Amino acid sequence: MATSSDLKVWVVDALQSSGPATVPQIAKHIWDNHEAELRSSGNLFYTWQYAMRWAGQQLQMEGKLRKKGAGRTWFLL
Repeated sequence: MATSSDLKVWVVDALQSSGPATVPQIAKHIWDNHEAELRSSGNLFYTWQYAMRWAGQQLQMEGKLRKKGAGRTWFLL
């Protein structure tokens, strides 16, 4: 069962796989690779995209991620 802390790892994995990406691109990568885990994650299934954005904010506060540009592209530092 996935937890919100898994989303930090999945965001990093998405950015390592694709390079800089927008929120929809990151969400698509997570869904394509973790759909089954998300579906079995209880209430997180209904809030995972919000939790993914919060994971990105935490990564930014930790100095591991930056958000930049008009489309708010995320990239790893």
